[in-house]
Amino acid sequence: MRRSDLFLLIFAMVATPARADDLTIVSWGGAYETAQRQAVIAPFAAETGLDVDVGVYDGSWTTVAERGAPEGWDVIDMLADQARVACAQGLLLKIDPGALFAPEALADFAPFAPDVCAVPQNAYARVMAFDDRAFSGVKPTRIEDFFDTDRFPGPRAVQRSPDGILEWALLAEGVPPEQVYGLLSTDRGLRLAFRKLDTIRDDIVWWQDPAAPAEMLANGRAVMAAGFNGRFFDMAQRARAPIDIVWDGRIIGIEVWAIAADTDAPDAARAFVQYAADPATMARLATQIPYGPTRRSAFDRIGINRDLGVPMRAHLPNAPQHGGRALVRDSGWHANTEDLRQRRFRDWLASDD
Repeated sequence: MRRSDLFLLIFAMVATPARADDLTIVSWGGAYETAQRQAVIAPFAAETGLDVDVGVYDGSWTTVAERGAPEGWDVIDMLADQARVACAQGLLLKIDPGALFAPEALADFAPFAPDVCAVPQNAYARVMAFDDRAFSGVKPTRIEDFFDTDRFPGPRAVQRSPDGILEWALLAEGVPPEQVYGLLSTDRGLRLAFRKLDTIRDDIVWWQDPAAPAEMLANGRAVMAAGFNGRFFDMAQRARAPIDIVWDGRIIGIEVWAIAADTDAPDAARAFVQYAADPATMARLATQIPYGPTRRSAFDRIGINRDLGVPMRAHLPNAPQHGGRALVRDSGWHANTEDLRQRRFRDWLASDD
């Protein structure tokens, strides 16, 4: 759908009496969802007159399979690799990017263009953060420090998943970023990563809600945490929590919008996705929370967060001043190895029972 067609569709929707929950969008909750409501969802609802309900889920394709149809989900916020799997499972509506976006708009997406099931919407980073109160002298600066409980003792908050922590384990063993996914594709690499994870097994406190790691640092339940840069930024800036981000070892990933295969509002869902992928909308989101836009033309529109008085471009995952090592999340690798990684991770968890 081209932008002119979008406005024709919006006009038709406004001319039709709104129904309760015309569109159900599911995302990840917390500060991220708050930013999406302010920058994307509320403006879309105001412009179209549609009733938009917002739900929360854990981001996994299995939850999409279990809850999507019974709860009437229409548009889903997903990690790119989870969308790949969900698409292959027939859980997502197939889209035609060429019908949704003009050629110049498709060329504007970076680093990835929309595909048959997903439209890139923002770039985030999985980062290590720490409670500044916990270390009065030397502070953590490298991903190796996450595994060094002698120099930096205390609980580590880690997602109860192999995502990210296996990559960090190899980086902490000195594996260059460009070799991490190749090595993790081997049994030797997986054994090396889990042996490194063994070194902090007794210090891990698990989380499943993406909002949890920032909260755990703020309330002292953990001294270091693995989580998403926008969540840590929000807790540090809005709640004035003494949280510092370590950019070394950041894993940059892409978040996408997808449409549920059994949506009963496909036109409204496509209109929302197109609206959310507009450069002005992407820039509004990045001004609320530091997740980078996936269209080049949006970057120059990102300014100062008026509530905080903070220039936001400096806090994006790909800001050049961050330095240190960075790893681009390999969505294809994650999608193709999910069963293996989950099985090995469950085995590792069970080995402690």
